[in-house]
Amino acid sequence: MQQRTLGSTGPSVSAIGLGCLSFGGLFGGTTRDESLACLDAAWDHGITFLDVANIYGNGLSEEVIGAWLRTRPHRPTIATKASIISGPVRGVDNSRAHLRGELEGSFRRLGVDYVDLFYMHRHEMKRPIEEVAESMAELIREGKIGGYGLSEIAPYTLRRAHAVHPVMAVQNEYSLWSRQPDLGLIQTCAELGVAFVPFSPLARGAFGEPMLDPALHDLGPFRSQIPRFSAENWPHNRAKIMQYRALAAAMGHNPATLAIAWCLHRGDHLLPIPGTRSAAHLTDWAGASDIVLTPDDMASIEAVLPVGWAYGDRYNDDMAASVERFS
Repeated sequence: MQQRTLGSTGPSVSAIGLGCLSFGGLFGGTTRDESLACLDAAWDHGITFLDVANIYGNGLSEEVIGAWLRTRPHRPTIATKASIISGPVRGVDNSRAHLRGELEGSFRRLGVDYVDLFYMHRHEMKRPIEEVAESMAELIREGKIGGYGLSEIAPYTLRRAHAVHPVMAVQNEYSLWSRQPDLGLIQTCAELGVAFVPFSPLARGAFGEPMLDPALHDLGPFRSQIPRFSAENWPHNRAKIMQYRALAAAMGHNPATLAIAWCLHRGDHLLPIPGTRSAAHLTDWAGASDIVLTPDDMASIEAVLPVGWAYGDRYNDDMAASVERFS
């Protein structure tokens, strides 16, 4: 597994990380044993960077990682997040007290007293980002976190936060079907020496194996609400993805591996974190960092899946309420 650096001064980690959202059941049913086997497979393939959050499965994903850490000698680089308030009406809290309290809760579930990276999961729009950066800087000075990150934010928010205390990483959705970060965020991260961490590089599983069919597969409570999987939009998206799958086969790759390799080739500061709860699915794409794509290869992919090809939004209106818009 190739290595990349989390920001200009952060730790060296595997170029591909593991997103641990699905350990909490949001993408369909799972078991703890299945999740532990997936973590074992990740480590065996050289994946040393785990990404989780306090709300994934209401803490279940962190608990699974904690159980794994207690029973293995491995010491991965861990990133977790806080700020989203779950409930019938979702909210966002970036206050110093909330971030600190939720971090301590993550420590208990993970069985640690330090994490390498702690994200503001969403920006509380009424709270100046400079205040959040100061709160994060306090946690760094106290030795509780190695660095801080921002999630689902715009380039202007990154610049303001970075001016107060350097940001280690920015995490936004980015894949062959979600390209908004190309409109300035990826470039700003490169300029400032900030890692860009694409989540859902496999398009919420649309580029995985087997081919998703919303009529036959359990999408889980989260994906079933995403407009791109709706009865209106999915047939159009499926037709484009079938063209992409044919291209991947012609290039000698499975679609998931090629999608992650494409992400890695978008910049040396990108560290994609595909998510899965399946060791078998992880094995399908774990070798993506070894793939070398030529400019012609990248152009061929672009010709099949050009910017803006996807039908439907990546979130419904409720999900998008706390996501910063730009451009």
